[in-house]
Amino acid sequence: MHAVILAGGKGVRLRPYTTALPKPLVPIGDQHAILEIVLRQLASAGFSSCTIAIGHLGHIIRAYVGNGSRWGLRVGYSTEDSPLGTMGPLLTMMDRLPEHFLVMNGDILTDLDYADVLNNHRSSGAPLTIATYAREVRIDFGVLTTESERVVAFTEKPSIDYRVSMGVYGVSRDTLAPYTPGLPLGFDELVLDLLKAQTPPHAYEFDGYWLDIGRPDDYDRANAEFTTHRSLLLKGA
Repeated sequence: MHAVILAGGKGVRLRPYTTALPKPLVPIGDQHAILEIVLRQLASAGFSSCTIAIGHLGHIIRAYVGNGSRWGLRVGYSTEDSPLGTMGPLLTMMDRLPEHFLVMNGDILTDLDYADVLNNHRSSGAPLTIATYAREVRIDFGVLTTESERVVAFTEKPSIDYRVSMGVYGVSRDTLAPYTPGLPLGFDELVLDLLKAQTPPHAYEFDGYWLDIGRPDDYDRANAEFTTHRSLLLKGA
């Protein structure tokens, strides 16, 4: 099993923590980098190799991870010289990827079973599998529905339930074949293209622990919760 870790972003939303460090290397719990936790999880799940897509401060990631042998992984690298979006970096490494592989952001903390996501993708026959998570948004106001300057409906402080992408995907090489290497390809563009072609992605629903470390508040929460969730995040690793 092979995984691609997307670690080329500048981490602008997480400044000042990312001024000198790439986001995947910011420390969690004063002991582990986010990327180290991810690599240990992948190895524990049975992955034998991964490719890390690097860009901003990528040389620091290379120096920290090396060849991945200390985690029992074979780690290679793909350098992103200009921003290519979420899926664009995959197009430049197609000759190194198996038929089906896992793709994930390098800045998430979760106890998701990565191997099960990939196996589920293989068996689904779908062009793309998206790990999804339930979110709820609470509106702190009374919500009005109006028509022609008349209030026609009212809901007091409603909540909206929806599912979001976790930043973890099962991908097949054939899905990316139509796209041109070296050109940007966003996750949104790929999904919309698949929907337009009536070949919809498969949803892998997950309800465990998941935290996307995109903002300082998320990072502070990750550190506050790590002691409680350490055994969950590093089980078997």
